[in-house]
Amino acid sequence: MATNLLLISGYFKGERFMQQAHARGAHCYLLTQERLLAEPWPREALQDVFATPNDSPLAHIQNAVSYLARTIPFDRIVALDDFDVENAASLREHLRIPGMGETTARYFRDKLAMRVKAEAEGIPCPPFVQVLNDDKLRDFMARVPPPWMFKPRSEASATGIIKIESEEQLWRVVQDKGDRQSFYLLEKYLPGDVFHVDSLVWDQRVLFSGAHRCGRPPFNVAHGGGIFTTRTVERGSADETALLALNERVLTRLGLVRGTSHTEFIKHAVDGKFYLLETSARVGGAHIAELVEASSGINLWAEWANVEMDALEGKSYALPPLRQEYAGVLMTLARQQHPDLSGYADPEVVFRAREEHHAGLVVRSPSSARVQSLLGSYTERFMTDFYASLPASDKPSH
Repeated sequence: MATNLLLISGYFKGERFMQQAHARGAHCYLLTQERLLAEPWPREALQDVFATPNDSPLAHIQNAVSYLARTIPFDRIVALDDFDVENAASLREHLRIPGMGETTARYFRDKLAMRVKAEAEGIPCPPFVQVLNDDKLRDFMARVPPPWMFKPRSEASATGIIKIESEEQLWRVVQDKGDRQSFYLLEKYLPGDVFHVDSLVWDQRVLFSGAHRCGRPPFNVAHGGGIFTTRTVERGSADETALLALNERVLTRLGLVRGTSHTEFIKHAVDGKFYLLETSARVGGAHIAELVEASSGINLWAEWANVEMDALEGKSYALPPLRQEYAGVLMTLARQQHPDLSGYADPEVVFRAREEHHAGLVVRSPSSARVQSLLGSYTERFMTDFYASLPASDKPSH
């Protein structure tokens, strides 16, 4: 009997996962939102596509999936986007389907939960406090000088983050949030470079991880403008060694059993140490999957599908052959609906983004210096050729 996978995604993504799981013999059913029905999902790899009304609450999603389960015995539920992780965990609990439950899911979605757990496990995090008790907030501000970062607990990347410069500003922001203030945390702002590690996990072991360094912190790009870039960290360097070790501690101590993860760290400009910013049980956005594939040969979406299928079939997962190259990605909002990237014709260009009003490239080379050089020159050209900006949004993006 074929394996039935329920794939949940509130954004258009994960096509390679669907195609690979289908190639492995799974029956894949997609649950998405009405606004995404017209997207070019790989329907040839899907048994059916279902949609709930846009932004449906969990109770409605639970009713919809329970109705589907009357005739489709789902073997696994897979959340393809960060914002679906908690809903998928709740559905597993409700239907008693194996996989990540609600408590563990919070460690990979809720920034407060992940910090409390990480701190208990001895993993370095910026000093933080929950935005809940006024006296605890006052004590935190007395001990930890500003600036601080006011962060939503369950958003992704830089969405909804506010940099706080004074106690007066904080109380204004807290008052503005009203009854929603408990859904935020406050933490010490640490200046420094942001890194991310992208991983595959099997049986609570990190089998693959790649370390990358952002050109500018995503918060700075989101709130100050500019081109988002990230590139492979120098292989064998002290930074790579430290990042991979710390990433392994994060994923094993927070309890990721199998799947993929995108984890962000900051290297403090003052003490030179790495601190956890956030982790997740998902593939990174902004074409980080293409970046990882260019540098290592690993397609995180396809290998995630293999991990899920091997677990279901009782097999032992093994990584495909790896390559040890370097890659970098550039992404920006574009003035043009369909930016013309044909002028970026260096042989190192291996991927061009296709989203409307976005310009993006991935470059690959055996040389780290060549990747850095291309990112530098392309960043300047992107600013002239394509760059557009919008005010930072408190709404999640693709």
